[in-house]
Amino acid sequence: MSDQMQFIVEKLNQEPFRKNYNLITFDSLEAVQLLQLLNDVLGEIDPKHAVDIREELPEQTAKRMLSLLSILKYKPPGSVSDLSAFRQGLVTGSKPVIYPVLHWLLQRTSELKKRAYLARFLVKLEVPAEFLQDDTVADINKQYEELMEAFKNLHKECEQLKTSGLSTAEIRKDISAMEEEKDQLIKRVERLKKRVETVQNHQRMLEIARQLRLEKEREESLAQQKQEQKNQLFHAEQRLQRARLQLKELHLAVEDAKPESLMKKLEEEINFNSYLVTEKIPKELEIKKNSVYFLQKVVAEPAMSQSDLSVLEIKINEVNAQMNQLIEKRMVKYEPIDSKFSMYRQQASIIARKKEAKAEELQAAKEEMSSAEKQMLQKTSQAQDLEGSKVLKGDEFKLYVNKLRSKNTFYKKKRLEIAEITAEYGILQRTEELLKQCHEAVQQQLQATEDKKGISGYSYTQEELERLSAVKSEMDEMKGWTLDNMSEMVKKLNAMVAEKKASLAPVIKELRQLRQQCQELTQECDEKKIQYDSCAAGLESNRSTLEQEVKGLLEECVQEESNYRYINCMKRNLEIQLQRAKEEMKAYMSSDPQEKQKTIREQYSRMILEQENLGKKLREKQKAVRESHGPNMKQIKMWQDFEQLMECKRECFLKQQNQTAIGQVIQEGGKDRLVL
Repeated sequence: MSDQMQFIVEKLNQEPFRKNYNLITFDSLEAVQLLQLLNDVLGEIDPKHAVDIREELPEQTAKRMLSLLSILKYKPPGSVSDLSAFRQGLVTGSKPVIYPVLHWLLQRTSELKKRAYLARFLVKLEVPAEFLQDDTVADINKQYEELMEAFKNLHKECEQLKTSGLSTAEIRKDISAMEEEKDQLIKRVERLKKRVETVQNHQRMLEIARQLRLEKEREESLAQQKQEQKNQLFHAEQRLQRARLQLKELHLAVEDAKPESLMKKLEEEINFNSYLVTEKIPKELEIKKNSVYFLQKVVAEPAMSQSDLSVLEIKINEVNAQMNQLIEKRMVKYEPIDSKFSMYRQQASIIARKKEAKAEELQAAKEEMSSAEKQMLQKTSQAQDLEGSKVLKGDEFKLYVNKLRSKNTFYKKKRLEIAEITAEYGILQRTEELLKQCHEAVQQQLQATEDKKGISGYSYTQEELERLSAVKSEMDEMKGWTLDNMSEMVKKLNAMVAEKKASLAPVIKELRQLRQQCQELTQECDEKKIQYDSCAAGLESNRSTLEQEVKGLLEECVQEESNYRYINCMKRNLEIQLQRAKEEMKAYMSSDPQEKQKTIREQYSRMILEQENLGKKLREKQKAVRESHGPNMKQIKMWQDFEQLMECKRECFLKQQNQTAIGQVIQEGGKDRLVL
């Protein structure tokens, strides 16, 4: 009980209750306060129950709480299993009844919130059968059930979406990443447009590229259509081969068969199909309907916890044990009378089971035969696709094997050549990687020397010039420019580069001075930063020590406050007990007999006197029962002997009737023989 109270107090001090209870204040709550606290917890689970219990009658409060607890599948513990006692304890606010309910509710608040929410829509209203005779009421009830089913489906989809892992934060991250990619692509497209705009006839080239893309898309769609048509043709050929095979089998069956055998085969098929239609399929359909009905019934009920399932399993085991006991009693009771009929029934049930098993085996064999036929058709079609229209046999197959062997040797030679080529390709690829690394190192060294000399970007500019010259050469070749025009263009570009270098020379000098100033400022900044870090570390250590001291003082303050409250509560309890003792002493010493009767001593003395009188009556009753025990047992023995005597008379009478019936049959048989 103490662990239970500790758990309840901890949960009530948290959100959303925030009651600020301790064990003493919680234990000193009165019955009305306990009921209001239970009602607050139920109101947190279902907002409809967030009311003040002082504004309603105690019976209404108990009825409302019991209805919600039944919806939430609450099972009273063993000490209050009687529902009337539990209801009475709930009305009076008894602690042994309220504490387990609070503990159970606070353990699974989130689960119970969900169950209470679903109960608002899934607890079916029971409509009497006489009202359902009306068409409008029946239609409304049907619409109500359809809406309930729709709500179930929507709730399942909502739960699946919640547990699918897709959150709004992830979606927002994806959207922001896509927007960044979009911006990057837009910038890239703009850069490419600027680069393309310098090229002549770029519009015509873009139009040609667009037409090329459209033609490639069209080629892909045509290839996809071609593949689909090939698949359709393959399926059609398979269907045709299957139909031809069936036709061939029918021709063979008709040529070799006689009318009697055909009729016999048809009768067997008809009997088998009629058995399936009249006996087997209706039974399976009934079983499926029952299973669907039970599954719908289970789905309509609210969600069950593991404790509910364990209780149901215990009940199922108990009912099964009772059923087995009743079956054994029935077998013991009726076995001598219905022995022959039971034997016939057993034989009939065994034959029916064998019949069902054979029917299932026959159906499985038919399905296996149909699947084997399908596989055979597929294999034949594959063989025809690989090696013509017929399957090889005998010498043709040997020639085919020799041909395959020669091809295999040729394949191995080519495979060795490919391995050598791949090895050489790997060596060349590694050489290319090494050359690229050397080129990158040379480029980095060149860039470093350019940075030292103050002419960074010179090599890049030279490469750009070379690239532009290459582009110009290609354009000149396309348009048929002459070598004179190309040399003039190169001279112009070199002149432009020289002008750029001359204009950039003073800027480079200024840049060198600024770099020296930047280095001096960075050194000064690093020194200041070191001083700042040391000062900040000292202040941080002082702050941490002060925080620890403040934390220790706060803990001491809280502990002293709790001790003060505990002592104050103990003082109040002692004062109340002292006041009760004074009142008891005053009432006991007073001369008024009515006040004396109110004292606890007088009440206990009256109760002791009543119990003594009750014990005296029970002893007298026990004495009377002992005196009448012997005659009663004799009377029971006499009745048992009388019952045995009557049973013997009944058996004798039955034997006499059987003997007279046998004698009559023998006499009639003798008369018949005499007549013959």
